[in-house]
Amino acid sequence: MKTRGFPVWAVYALGFVPAVVAFGGGLAGTTGPDPIRALEQTLGLWALRFLLAALCVTPLRRFFGVNLLRYRRALGLLCFYYASLHLLAFIGLDHSFDWAEITREILKRPYAFIGMACLLLLIPLAATSTNAMIKRLGAKNWTRLHRLVYPAALLAAAHFIFAVKSWPLEPLLYAGAALALLLVRLAPKRRPSFEQPHKA
Repeated sequence: MKTRGFPVWAVYALGFVPAVVAFGGGLAGTTGPDPIRALEQTLGLWALRFLLAALCVTPLRRFFGVNLLRYRRALGLLCFYYASLHLLAFIGLDHSFDWAEITREILKRPYAFIGMACLLLLIPLAATSTNAMIKRLGAKNWTRLHRLVYPAALLAAAHFIFAVKSWPLEPLLYAGAALALLLVRLAPKRRPSFEQPHKA
């Protein structure tokens, strides 16, 4: 099943709606007693959601015949944009660009260290997301590089768990979803019974 009728630009447009709502809620004072923390959590959660959505593209095509490949780049970039906004809220709003304090926080707090490691893995993925970079790297090298999405997804789920400082159900569900999607992505493709394997 193909979904060519839905434009890619609309994915970006809809993808930024949660950010607009989150910032608007913070300015309006409707996000609770700690609006900065609420904004950080919302942005980080949507980064994780878009990362998992991007990882869903291949299983949906493989097992259900739903072809969403044309949207995978947008989903991945939305993940990176939200992760960057999440970091910006952390360093700008939460710590007022106090780099000494930010460095101490990253080195001292596991959630901050893991989150930074995750973002560092996402940077080369976002930087090489264009067709020009695919041609420059070559399809094989590009594919190898973009396998960084696997550890990035695990780090993102771990960051969520450590950030809430407890073991509630929601972070564990996201971690389980990330692990399941990675196992599905890494599983070898089965050959149809009528197809003979190629001889070496």
